[in-house]
Amino acid sequence: MSSTTSPPFDNALHPMIDPETKSQDPTATAITDEEAATTDGEAATTSTASKPPSKPLWQRLLPLAVIGVAIAGVYLSGAHHYLSFSALAEHRDTLTGFVADNMALAIGIYVAAYAVAVALSLPGGAILTITGGFLFGLWLGTAATVIGATLGAVGIFLAAKTALGNSLKSKVGPWMARLEDGFQENALSYLLVLRLVPIFPFWLVNLVPAFLNVPLRTYVIGTFFGIIPGSFVFVSVGNGLGAVFDKGEVPDLSIIFTPSVLIPILGLAVLSLIPVAYKQMKKQKSS
Repeated sequence: MSSTTSPPFDNALHPMIDPETKSQDPTATAITDEEAATTDGEAATTSTASKPPSKPLWQRLLPLAVIGVAIAGVYLSGAHHYLSFSALAEHRDTLTGFVADNMALAIGIYVAAYAVAVALSLPGGAILTITGGFLFGLWLGTAATVIGATLGAVGIFLAAKTALGNSLKSKVGPWMARLEDGFQENALSYLLVLRLVPIFPFWLVNLVPAFLNVPLRTYVIGTFFGIIPGSFVFVSVGNGLGAVFDKGEVPDLSIIFTPSVLIPILGLAVLSLIPVAYKQMKKQKSS
């Protein structure tokens, strides 16, 4: 028997390859490289254009310089002496008469004066708040005080953020970025606690969020609602200030630290931390 040998099918199974296709076209390669370089250049240009140019140092420091000059002017002129109970008692009749005849104008002046005092970090915020209660009563005095204090706090917040926010962050180092991330995660809750608890100086709480890059909207909400309880307490003192003056006395500013006042405010501070505790519990469960 003769054996039959199967013909080779290798050439039939593999497609024929044109030798010319094995070599790449140098012109096409050059065009491709040129297009890639152009695309990269456009992307870099777009990225650069998307970043706003940094302001000169003098422009960033200008708001703080204006505030510094204003503070010096207040102290050199002696205007800060009018933020006292003795001055309020001395001009009591004049002030109450002006408010009775020009209520809307008086409220506007009070709000503006309070905003300027806060923006300049002048001492005497408690006296101003009590004055609001004395002149406008409990509810209107509280509303005017909260609005004026919030406007002033926003002013110094924006000035500090513009002048020192980014430069301070770059100089301090990575730990500042970690602190910023931790604060921003629960910024509203932390800000409410700082505003509610009366042991933190008001001027300090105005500045710290600026360095931690807290969004303006969060800062405004936390400031506005966080200062309402304390403002209400001092305005209520001012609401009865006339009787105190009649006795030849001055109000007791330590009222904010009495248990009947302090405990409810601290309770509000604890409530504002509930979202933070909830987030931490949720993280622990997920991990």
